[in-house]
Amino acid sequence: MIYHPNAVFLKLIQHDYDVYVGKSGTKEVYFMAEKNGKKLYIQVCLQVTDKKTSDREFGNLLSISDNYPKYVITLQDVIIGNNYNGIKHINLSDFLLLELE
Repeated sequence: MIYHPNAVFLKLIQHDYDVYVGKSGTKEVYFMAEKNGKKLYIQVCLQVTDKKTSDREFGNLLSISDNYPKYVITLQDVIIGNNYNGIKHINLSDFLLLELE
């Protein structure tokens, strides 16, 4: 299986996004993707199973104050519609099937 950050990167490139490593102050965001003036912010990790991981993955995105879509993409099964303060927690397979604008 392809390493999942690479799969996310390739999906974004395939949909003609410009992809960058994002920063919000001292916090890093795995990917910031931009296309036609619209942005996506994405954190990628294996799974979110404890508070420390959750605080890091969701917290880095929560520090971004704009209203563009934000995702935490993992390999674990996620309940459909699962989100945390507007940040969508999504399985890699579901993200790869997602229609991006």
